[in-house]
Amino acid sequence: MKELFAIFGNPVAHSKSPLMHNLAFEGLGYDACYTRYLLEKGDKLKETFFSLGLKGVNVTVPHKEAAFNACDVLDPFAQKIGVVNTIVERDGLLYGYNTDAPGFLKAISEFTEIKTVLFLGAGGTAQSTSSILRDEGYEVTLLNRSEGRLEKYSKDGFQTYTFDTFPLDDTASTQFDLVINMTSAGLEDDNLPAPKEILEAVIPQSKACVDVIYGKETPFLKLSKRYNKPTKDGSDMLLYQGIIAFEYFTHHQYIFDKIRLHMQKAFDFN
Repeated sequence: MKELFAIFGNPVAHSKSPLMHNLAFEGLGYDACYTRYLLEKGDKLKETFFSLGLKGVNVTVPHKEAAFNACDVLDPFAQKIGVVNTIVERDGLLYGYNTDAPGFLKAISEFTEIKTVLFLGAGGTAQSTSSILRDEGYEVTLLNRSEGRLEKYSKDGFQTYTFDTFPLDDTASTQFDLVINMTSAGLEDDNLPAPKEILEAVIPQSKACVDVIYGKETPFLKLSKRYNKPTKDGSDMLLYQGIIAFEYFTHHQYIFDKIRLHMQKAFDFN
């Protein structure tokens, strides 16, 4: 019997996940189908999952914390960070995982000799990735427009700044090996993720710049290229988290590189 998977989110129409997963199901001969579902209320996630007869879902904004609350069993990393983006049903129970963070880690692994990282933004993606990067030995600093979202990071021991408190006059404090846009700035507008004077202080000293937005060259990446910095968009992060989710969906029947061979084709349709 064909298994059914989906992505839950709001909005969700733009998601490349159905194409990625269906290419892999077809290419590997796994009898399954993957669709998208506009989930408006996060507290309806569990009820919707079972009413649709799903075997698994990916969860995107704004429901990753609701997904955490909907799960019966959590893997240790998801439990630690409080954010779930992949759910698998087994024997009537929902098992929750986070594949964003390990996917992100793999995506930036091509940049060598990286020690210090600056996150521009402090939302959900930063929540999972800041934790795994620190576990792997990176020093992570977060810069955000307002203080509110930074509070939990400060409590967890991260160095944090707002646009107003960032030490522009201190060269040592503006030196980061990797600068990463974690915001949606530039997705549907021409905005930068932080004031230009801050970016023009940190980008020239960096070794590389990354944007989690995929499929377009954002103003942040354009600015980084003006300083001749190696850049990367979010395509690999999306691909790698999808591959890891697929491994959970198919109970680790296929190795990472075999799945990648088929999922990669989704990015040839741009």
